[in-house]
Amino acid sequence: MRRIMFIALLLLTGCATAPTQINNVCAVFDQRDGFFNNWYRQAKTVEVEYGVPVPILMATIYTESGFRARVKPPRTKLFGFIPWTRPSTAYGYSQALDGTWADYQRETGRWTARRTDFSDAVHFIGWYHARSHKLNGIPLNDAYNLYAAYYAGPNDYARGTWRGKPSIERTARRTAAMAGTYAAQLNNCGM
Repeated sequence: MRRIMFIALLLLTGCATAPTQINNVCAVFDQRDGFFNNWYRQAKTVEVEYGVPVPILMATIYTESGFRARVKPPRTKLFGFIPWTRPSTAYGYSQALDGTWADYQRETGRWTARRTDFSDAVHFIGWYHARSHKLNGIPLNDAYNLYAAYYAGPNDYARGTWRGKPSIERTARRTAAMAGTYAAQLNNCGM
């Protein structure tokens, strides 16, 4: 009985760890290619449903969480050293905020979706990018603007208030570059 529990614990621990080679999308998929946990198949399903290319979906997760399931923004410090509140409710692979996640669940009917589940998180990102396409006319293959809208939100993106903010523009450029890298890698990894 102890042996079975130990093996089960090892299997669960293996599923909970983040991929270690995140700069290569083929390696990310290879590290998560199991019968119940095939990240490529899950991302490809979202691409078919929403029209957002797999490299853009994966680059968004790369930027938001580094493929870590339970990541949250760091806590602020009270008096410079006492851990205090977090600056937002962002959580999980997608770093979705509580309210946006609730909107997603309501609009898609996916009430049991979790931000710590890759399949749910990649579906959320596809849904969000498709919504940005619908609301703001952003082409589904425009990684830069899709990410800018993801970061700023649909209203701020539409108003253009995100422009001229170097941190958003820099992160959107980095995400677009990673999407390009991931697209080139996908062509060579036999997916």
